[in-house]
Amino acid sequence: MHHVPLLANIELICAEWIRAILNRNRLVLKTLRLLLVFQAVVGSAVCFGGDWPWWRGPAMNGTADAEQSLPTKWSDTENVVWKTAIPGRGHGSPTVVGDFIYLATAERDREARAVVCINRNSGEIVWSRDVHVGNLTPFKNKKGSDASSTIACDGERLFVNFLHDDAMFTSALSMHGEVLWQTRISSYIVHQAFGSSPAIFGPLVIVTADNKSGGAISGLNRTTGEIVWKQDRPTFPNYASPIVLDVAGKAQCLVTGCELVTSLDPLTGNKNWETEGATTECVTSTLVCGDLMFTSGGYPKNHVSAVRCDGSKEIVWENGTRVYVPSMLVSNGYLYGVADAGVAVCWRCSDGEELWKGRLGGTFSASPVLVGDQILVTNEVGSSFIFKANPKEFELVAKNQLGEECFATPTVCNSHIYMRVATVKDEQRQEYVVCVGEGK
Repeated sequence: MHHVPLLANIELICAEWIRAILNRNRLVLKTLRLLLVFQAVVGSAVCFGGDWPWWRGPAMNGTADAEQSLPTKWSDTENVVWKTAIPGRGHGSPTVVGDFIYLATAERDREARAVVCINRNSGEIVWSRDVHVGNLTPFKNKKGSDASSTIACDGERLFVNFLHDDAMFTSALSMHGEVLWQTRISSYIVHQAFGSSPAIFGPLVIVTADNKSGGAISGLNRTTGEIVWKQDRPTFPNYASPIVLDVAGKAQCLVTGCELVTSLDPLTGNKNWETEGATTECVTSTLVCGDLMFTSGGYPKNHVSAVRCDGSKEIVWENGTRVYVPSMLVSNGYLYGVADAGVAVCWRCSDGEELWKGRLGGTFSASPVLVGDQILVTNEVGSSFIFKANPKEFELVAKNQLGEECFATPTVCNSHIYMRVATVKDEQRQEYVVCVGEGK
């Protein structure tokens, strides 16, 4: 697979042009939707359908290409294409672009935070590059890691967030592992951990650093790392990643947590609207259905809510389900969530009516992935469940075991599942990236 750069000056012109049209003509909105996604998401490079270039996948909503042939059975020995040991520990998901997989990891003994590149076909480690060494800002929650951010890739650069020297930094690397730039976003006081992932929109990479010292949401020039815009945030701990989605007639950068639901113009950082519609600490990434977006959190209260994105700030519905860490999914007008305590739930998007609950088992940190009419989700001890995205009933399709620990969301693309799991033997923990595919 190859990635074809566009002319450098096209990306900003296209972004401004598309935004102007979307604001004026709702009919054109529908015909240009794919062009908006192409420009907003890939910017200066082409990402193909077999890629998974950032957190929550190509459309930033946890939905994989439906036209895939995936196994429903796997284990440590069945349907494993390859398995590669990874140094250190991390909870970020594998990022898949072209022939390579990119992963953030951290080695506590060296106080190193690094990016690892793996050959997608063979599982061979191609290169590993330290991004920060020393001056570690350690996590406090036992379920945390020093490398919980998922890398974003625009086809020319890799973008990753790490804590370093009591601050949050965003770094850019070349596809060959050269550190191109590093930008300090804000001071960072660790409450539990850090795990926010970058989002790409047009010429910018957008990042968040919510924390008790007062963090920021920032849009950075992807080429230089220069801060193009910055919005200061309240002095609360929060863990949600920025997500840019097309909703209510325009592209909106949506962030939940800090007791707020916030919509920004992704190119300028200007606030579209903001309302008190979330709890303090959120981990999940929002998603949309129609003109509604969904927020969930777990401290100081448990909640799932729907907020209208047209500027009215209306909270359409809310309930007290604890979907704190795993992000949710939308399919055909229905919202699917997996509670941290291992219960799958289906709600109707429009009014929040609960249609069913189904017990999976275990505790969940990883987020579910939608593949066609099936949902894949893995619990913290490596048990993976596949159930139907069916609003009529809970239907469990399969349960499989791989490894003994899993905190990272699986990546699903090109008829393969890339899982980050760990085994523990004689108190020694070893992480692996495992490629799962049919007939292997």
